[in-house]
Amino acid sequence: MLVKKSTLLSVDAFSRAEEDVRIRTRTGAFVTVGCFVVTAILILNEWFQFHTIVTRPTLVMDRERNVKLELNLDITFPHISCDILNFDIIDDSGYLQYDDDILAGNGFVKIRLDGSGKELETMDYRLKDQTAQYPIDDANYCGSCYDALDQSHNTDEGIKLEDRVCCQTCEDVRQAYMKKGWTIFDGKSIEQCDKEGFHEKINKHINEGCRVKGTTFLNRIGGNIHFVPGEAFQNVNGHYHDTQLYDIKTQLNFNHIINHLSFGKPVQNKQESLRSLKLETNPLDGTQVLRRHDTHSRVFTYFAKIVPTRYEYMDGIVVETAQFSTKFQEKPINGGKAFDDPKIKFQRGGIPGLFIYLDMSPLKVINREQHAISWSGFLLNCVTSIGGILAVGTILDKILYKTQRTFFNGKKE
Repeated sequence: MLVKKSTLLSVDAFSRAEEDVRIRTRTGAFVTVGCFVVTAILILNEWFQFHTIVTRPTLVMDRERNVKLELNLDITFPHISCDILNFDIIDDSGYLQYDDDILAGNGFVKIRLDGSGKELETMDYRLKDQTAQYPIDDANYCGSCYDALDQSHNTDEGIKLEDRVCCQTCEDVRQAYMKKGWTIFDGKSIEQCDKEGFHEKINKHINEGCRVKGTTFLNRIGGNIHFVPGEAFQNVNGHYHDTQLYDIKTQLNFNHIINHLSFGKPVQNKQESLRSLKLETNPLDGTQVLRRHDTHSRVFTYFAKIVPTRYEYMDGIVVETAQFSTKFQEKPINGGKAFDDPKIKFQRGGIPGLFIYLDMSPLKVINREQHAISWSGFLLNCVTSIGGILAVGTILDKILYKTQRTFFNGKKE
């Protein structure tokens, strides 16, 4: 039994001296108090760190390509009227949203502005809805299409009225002209447009500005958003705009102010850790391009690189948004040197307007709010702090004790 007891005692890692042989010193007391103070500070710091919320980003492949991306837009054009301004969205799949589709279906509005930028009224969706529809007195009336459509068979014997090719309204004439690739400028000298007051409406607002704002949804593929003059039309050669009226009104231009541009839901910076990430969800907000030189024949382009981003908050809220960076370019459509760098030259071509080209990243950033350390990490750090301070304190006490003994023994001799 004694042998077993001796064997068990031999593995005691915490052997201690008898109380009678312990030597207590004032220096050891100071070291002990210092160890307690430092240990308390470290544990308190661990406690604060445990309650600190941090945001940890993770980069993954974006597997939600079929989910629509929300576009939030608010742009002011001081020198082009809402009657002329056209807003289209085209993506690389060929999906096209026309001005009327965007405005009527997604809560976008055009707001008329006077010369000082003061809001006048919210525009209806289409100019033709604001012009008076001239009543047709003659039931057999068939309006001329001015050679834009073939009306040669209208006089054939026995042809019914509903089978005739007619342009009854100004809009009918405009559509016929667009199919032919022609333009009607401001509608002057067109009988239907004169009767409906189209010419007066256009010229009355010609010196106003326009503000476009609202929300729509985009496919998560590349494409472009463009603000250009004139109504859009399609033919076998592609997508075009009727810019003839803009071309003859040289006071018009696409100087602009980007009040807001973002993709996805707004992110709430509820924690200091999230604010420290320097989010790039709306880097263009407040951008003003108001040139003093003539910009009537210039196109302004933003090349946006979009990275889908998700924010997962501690309270369970998940926000799908996107971060983006942009590169700006100002180009003269008639060719020539760049405005900000004479060494750069552009070739002739293009259309005046504001273009925003979108390039979607295949990667996605997930930002998760978490505690800086877990419970197990907090306990482990506390134990480590206590053990480390005691070990350092023990070494320091031995050094000080031996130094004192050496000093006093030398003094006695």
